[in-house]
Amino acid sequence: MPTYVRTEKCDGCKGQDKTACMYICPHDLMKLDKDGTDTGHAMKAYNQEPEQCWECYSCVKICPQQAIEARHYADIVPLGGSVQPLRGTDSIMWTIKFRNGTMKRFKFPIRTTPEGSIDPYAGKPEADLSKIDEPGFFVSCNGYRAGDPSELICK
Repeated sequence: MPTYVRTEKCDGCKGQDKTACMYICPHDLMKLDKDGTDTGHAMKAYNQEPEQCWECYSCVKICPQQAIEARHYADIVPLGGSVQPLRGTDSIMWTIKFRNGTMKRFKFPIRTTPEGSIDPYAGKPEADLSKIDEPGFFVSCNGYRAGDPSELICK
């Protein structure tokens, strides 16, 4: 379900040109209403096209004021369930309230490695494009896979 901003909590990231939710949204849906003409609330963020929301929760997790929530699915809300993330400096705590009233909390690190430290091609040889037409360079099996055809699980 799409995200929405609780205007009573949102501070527009303290008047910066770009809010945290604007920065993080992969679909560029979040917008800052600087003068209140779009929403009636000046210096508040809002989702300009809720029907286009990817439900990735990125804006919910990054909001420093915990002002963004996601409209929960119809089978959860009427029965009293909820899901709410709380972002800390190094982790995110998810609070889950189940329909029977039971609450559970799950804590996950925001990062497990230092930013920029991952080298996905470490130890892999450079691609030799002169071999691109040779058998075995790409082997089709519901898509493409580089490597030895004998390793494939589908033939």
